[in-house]
Formats: sequence, C-alpha cells, structure tokens
Amino acid sequence: MLLTDRELEALRGKLIVSAQAYPGEAMRDPRTMAQVSQAAVVGGAAAVRVQGIADIQFARSAVEVPVIGLFKDGHEGVFITPTLHHALAVAQAGAHIVALDGTRRPRPDGRSLRETITALHESTGARVMADCGSLDDAIAAVDAGADFVGTTLAGYTGERPVSNGPDLELIRAIAEAGLGRMLVAEGRIHTPDQAAEAMRAGADAVVVGTAITHPSSITSWFVEALN
Repeated sequence: MLLTDRELEALRGKLIVSAQAYPGEAMRDPRTMAQVSQAAVVGGAAAVRVQGIADIQFARSAVEVPVIGLFKDGHEGVFITPTLHHALAVAQAGAHIVALDGTRRPRPDGRSLRETITALHESTGARVMADCGSLDDAIAAVDAGADFVGTTLAGYTGERPVSNGPDLELIRAIAEAGLGRMLVAEGRIHTPDQAAEAMRAGADAVVVGTAITHPSSITSWFVEALN
C-alpha cells in the first residue's frame, strides 16, 4: 500500500515510536517488536519505525498505522539502509516509508543519494525518510528527493557534537531553512518534556525509541539514579 500525501501529512504534530532491539537481546524477535509496536499504537503512536525485514513484515500485519522501515547493515559509517539493494528490500517487505542514511557521505554501492531515492520512488513508490546529521545534510537530502527529513544522525557523523537530549539547535536551523518538507525530530528524546520542546523548536513530528521501547536502557537509568 502506497502512502498518500494526505496520509503523510497526517503525521504532522504526532508521535512516531521506534521499536528496535539489538542482536543478542531478549526482545530481539520480530514477533516481540510487532507486539511492542501494537502497544505503542494503543498508546497513541501515529506510526512506528522498525528495523529488519522480518520486523517490517510482522509490524505491517500487526498495526494499521504507517510503518517506517530500515535495514541496518554494520555499525559504522553509512549503515542505515546503506544501499539501493537494502532500500528496495525494505520497501518490498511492506514498509510505507523507507528510512535511509541521508547524509552526504559516500554510500557503499557508489550510488548518490539522489540516484538511490529516484530508483526507489520509481520502482516501488515508497516514501523516503532521510536520516540526517546536519543542516547541509537536510538541504542535500531534500534536493535529492527525500519526502521528509529526520535529525536521527545528529551528533554521529562528526559534523555536530552529541547534545544532551535532542539537538534543538539543529531542529531550529532546519525548520528556519524552510525546506518545504516535514521535519522529524529523532535522537536522544527521553522525556515527554523533551518531545514537546522539540516540537516547539520547529519539528513537525517526533520519533521516540529507547525511552519507550528499550527496557534495558530505561532500567539502567533508574539504577544509575539510585546509585
């Protein structure tokens, strides 16, 4: 199912929940992530973001909201849906929106971001969320044809420092640039107040993952506070 402009616009002002678990963790099971996604939707999530082909397939069957899919391959450099091959696989698994590395860094398959997005649009019709790390990334991603941009990689590409909480400065800069695309705040949003603050800074929607769907991290925050 393709996502219409109206359905994409319906995400404006809403919460998107990222349900991901890392290899070796107790919750690293596509069925579990689908159930977590279901629970998030019950709580009001307007869309979910999941990683891996099986997770995308199970999530599509479990929820009726848009599914943002990605495919992580590796741990360094460009590893979020790094090639056209990965992007096509994500779309073919059923993702309404394909999230991919939207930075200006070289891609493993040698294709440009524009070539990747164009081929994906033409082959599948899936929408594209460009995970960016800077204002220049966001500008380039929109120019390359991304349907919306996120601040997912802020602090992880060497262009910006890792902020304590969401990178509000970057959110404001992208919003003020007037790129004509929806801006999604993502990364280090750990409290409802931070989510609201990101919206006030200019984000059109907010993605929260760890603080909602990663029990090990949440538990560690409480343990550290008690110690």
